[in-house]
Amino acid sequence: MNIQISDIGHMIQLAIAPVFLLTGVGTKLTVLTNRLARIIDRTRVLEDRLHIAANAEYTEELEVLYRRSHLINYAISSSTACGFLVCLVIAMLFFGDSTNIRLDKYIAASFVLAMLALIFSFVFFLREIFISSRFMRLRHDASLAPPVRRN
Repeated sequence: MNIQISDIGHMIQLAIAPVFLLTGVGTKLTVLTNRLARIIDRTRVLEDRLHIAANAEYTEELEVLYRRSHLINYAISSSTACGFLVCLVIAMLFFGDSTNIRLDKYIAASFVLAMLALIFSFVFFLREIFISSRFMRLRHDASLAPPVRRN
């Protein structure tokens, strides 16, 4: 295995696009973990309030937060799987190019799996956003409704 400088340059060129993708996935993971942290913080506040006194609104919001946290966890897991597969693609590109072993089918399969994981991550993320927006809209509509009078 005699690798020359020009070969290393070629291997780096092959790996540049997946590295940019990996940067995007890392940024997305930051966004997702920040959303999860906010959900966890709000959940703790509501759970503390529920320990003091029962409240139907807090319980309803907690249920929504639990659903959102599950979706964000799925999105984080999918993004992490995508990042792992992109790293695998980069490693196989270097390994295959430096050893002349044909890994093209494995590289293609890993890249397709990475894209599927990224798609699933976006779907889970979008679903979480829809749930969050819907709950916020329902709360807003409820606050605008005239109060119910009891005689």
